[in-house]
Amino acid sequence: MSDRNETPVKYAYKGANLISFGLSIKLLFTGYLTTIAAGYLMALIQILFTHGMADGKFGLSMDDIVYSYYGDRSGSVLESKLNGSMKYNAPEQERFKIIQWVRDGGDEVAYNKDIKPIVEQFCTGCHGANAGSLPDFTKFETLKKLTESNEGATFQSLTRLSHIHLFGISFIFMFVGIIFSFSTGVPCKYKYPAIVMPYLFLLIDIASWWLTKLNPHFALLVFFAGAGLGVSFAFMWTVSMYQMWILGGILKQSDRRNAIMRD
Repeated sequence: MSDRNETPVKYAYKGANLISFGLSIKLLFTGYLTTIAAGYLMALIQILFTHGMADGKFGLSMDDIVYSYYGDRSGSVLESKLNGSMKYNAPEQERFKIIQWVRDGGDEVAYNKDIKPIVEQFCTGCHGANAGSLPDFTKFETLKKLTESNEGATFQSLTRLSHIHLFGISFIFMFVGIIFSFSTGVPCKYKYPAIVMPYLFLLIDIASWWLTKLNPHFALLVFFAGAGLGVSFAFMWTVSMYQMWILGGILKQSDRRNAIMRD
């Protein structure tokens, strides 16, 4: 009892929460949240330049989602790409020649005569022998396969993307959730769902890819899940930064509550 009375006021015990943490912890958390926010923004931009161009128009639409996962089964994969995300990688006249060759049946003789020089000039810079995950357009057989009906993402690619997203994004939200868990004063009816919902929306998002692959009517579910992830992230990020730097920084407030042991 005497020891407690002799403790200077400035060293009085504080709770474990975002408002009262020391500067080193706040800087650590802020660095992580800022980096993750920048990564999230880059991911949205990447979606706009990949899925967002699936229908040939900039901006994410329902058609983009359908074409990406279910496909445009009235045409070929190659034609869809040339009218979509690859639209601006070659002049219009050259693109039209390739599309016409596809519609004429993708004959190898015609390819060697008219199409191969175009492909070598505008395509193989990225789609070469060392293209990694991209198709190798130096091989006619690879290009010929893309002249078949466009059925969207393959089950193989969906499996690969699903396990990468499930592992990666769940780790991201685990750390964001840990930081947000140190917030105080947030009603439990908001705090609990904010922590849990990203995992639920992530599972819905992954499931919606597979469902859209089977039926285009599930494309709306992709938008719903993506929006849910974004709202959850924005809420936890904003509350965390506000409590660290506005309440605990500018306003110099202190809070003795322990956010981990008690809500």
